[in-house]
Amino acid sequence: MILPEPFYTRTDVVTIAKELLGKVLVTNINGITTSGMITETEAYAGASDKASHAFGNRRTARTEVMFAGGGVAYVYLCYGIHHLFNVVTNVQDTPHAILIRAIEPLEGIPEMLQRRRMEIVKPSLTSGPGAMSMALGIHTRHTGLSLQGPEIWIEDRGIKLSKNKIVSATRVGVAYAAEDAYLPYRFFIQDNKYVSKAKGL
Repeated sequence: MILPEPFYTRTDVVTIAKELLGKVLVTNINGITTSGMITETEAYAGASDKASHAFGNRRTARTEVMFAGGGVAYVYLCYGIHHLFNVVTNVQDTPHAILIRAIEPLEGIPEMLQRRRMEIVKPSLTSGPGAMSMALGIHTRHTGLSLQGPEIWIEDRGIKLSKNKIVSATRVGVAYAAEDAYLPYRFFIQDNKYVSKAKGL
């Protein structure tokens, strides 16, 4: 089942970030379907979160999509190289977002390997947000797309995770965010090998 819009428009970005673990991110790019189970997420709490692109309600050409109603993609370029895929949440004008950092590959693995210029399946195929987006064919041109499809969507396939399988940690690469850098807003599935190697603070 494709996650309905009300899943995304709830107000608690941290809860949604946890609940996205175990869901399946699917892309259909140029008729090629690839998918993977979400294993790692990071929550960003908008205007009040110093680590968020929208801190202080900062609105730019890049961040404007964060102010849309929940259930659309926010894809931005990091270091001019990596396309990072985020899920916009909450209601219009409340710019919450969740970075999807890693997936466990499920479908379209040969295409993922080709996109990543790799020959064998190993965790680096889809662990880390830049690697994941490349494997799934996600690009900045997809920013603003509805997560109801037909190019990008997230499904509930009935995968259940017990609370003790969900680990919380600090986010990655947000040392600039002062005290907010220490918020435990990164979540991942314990003992899953498809989780990024990056360390928080």
